[in-house]
Amino acid sequence: MTSNPNAGGGSTDGSHGPSGGPARAAPDHPETETERRRRRAVFLRELAEARELRARVQPRRTKERRMREAMRMRTFRI
Repeated sequence: MTSNPNAGGGSTDGSHGPSGGPARAAPDHPETETERRRRRAVFLRELAEARELRARVQPRRTKERRMREAMRMRTFRI
């Protein structure tokens, strides 16, 4: 169900960096804008997927969270 085709089974063998992506050989090499945008898009896609899953698994908590957020937004509308 994950949108990351390179996601492993949880074990790391040292070939991946801390973010789960491939580790770079030269850390001083600046990351290009395209690489950064691609990583960010993957991260945001997975974050949205996790939120959708949480909403399906815990509907009561999700409803309560939506109600609290709506109350908070109403509080600041003056």
